[in-house]
Amino acid sequence: MKYTLAFLLLSPLAMSMPKGFVSVDKLDPSILVEARYFGEDNFVGQRIDGYQAPKCVLSLQAAKAIKKAQALAKGQGLSLKVFDCYRPQSAVDHFVRWAKDLGDTRMKERYYPNVPKSELFSQGYIAEKSGHSRGSTVDLTLTRNGNELEMGTIFDFFDPRSHTEAPEASKEAAKNRAKLKRIMYEAGFKNYPQEWWHYTLIDEPHKDTYFQFPVE
Repeated sequence: MKYTLAFLLLSPLAMSMPKGFVSVDKLDPSILVEARYFGEDNFVGQRIDGYQAPKCVLSLQAAKAIKKAQALAKGQGLSLKVFDCYRPQSAVDHFVRWAKDLGDTRMKERYYPNVPKSELFSQGYIAEKSGHSRGSTVDLTLTRNGNELEMGTIFDFFDPRSHTEAPEASKEAAKNRAKLKRIMYEAGFKNYPQEWWHYTLIDEPHKDTYFQFPVE
């Protein structure tokens, strides 16, 4: 989750979704949405600030590309399932506060069993800015008949085993990660190599803007 950019421009705080963004269910309701940060099954263990509805919101360009990716997945008898899309800056701030609270380790066994919480920043798992806040990044997996394909780790597992081409991955997990990568690349996305689930639109429209409007 670590990014380095030349310009960091925060958009003004907005109360509603700005023009140029859309909830993906408006374009393709067949895409499965399991909004992890709207609930408690995430590495923090509670609903995250800024998530007021279990939706996947993206820039219109990224949403159209996800629709294309879903069509490609359907052609293989599969479906996309998204865990997170646009992420408000307030949510990233929540992650930062949580990471600094070294006494809260209730989700450690499930999400970061091999990483000391004190090293989440230095190892790049938590950062003060996220590409998700630019509106064209999505965390997702593949499903067949509603069941997630084997990917080797759960979503948001802070460990080298989550690297897209981790040598520790089983043959089945490696095959499925490669399948997801091919689908997403063909749809116009690039992968973040340290997270098999993380993809950003190559031609993202807001490369230097970090938005703050809530997901609602």
